[in-house]
Amino acid sequence: MARVKFTPNLKRFFPDLAPTEIEGATVAEIIQGVDAHWQGLADYIIDERGRLRKHVNIFIGDELIHDKEMLSDAVTPETQIYIMQALSGG
Repeated sequence: MARVKFTPNLKRFFPDLAPTEIEGATVAEIIQGVDAHWQGLADYIIDERGRLRKHVNIFIGDELIHDKEMLSDAVTPETQIYIMQALSGG
C-alpha cells in the first residue's frame, strides 16, 4: 500500500487527518481511497471533472506528478505520496 501524507492545512477541515496507507495502482485510485477514509476530502484535491485543483500539488516521492488531468501516474506499494497546497501570491 502506498503511504500518503497531507498538507497540514487540510487538518482545518479534517482534524483527524493523518498519514495513512492506501491501496491503488494510480494517483486517481489513491484519491478515491483517501476519500473513502475522509469523506469529502477529494473535493479539496480534485475538481468536479477529476482534475487536480490549481492550488494543489501531489508528489510521488520527490517528483511532482505528470498527469494532472487524469491522475494516471503509476503508484506502487512502496510509493510515498505527498498531497500539498501550492503556495501562490505576491
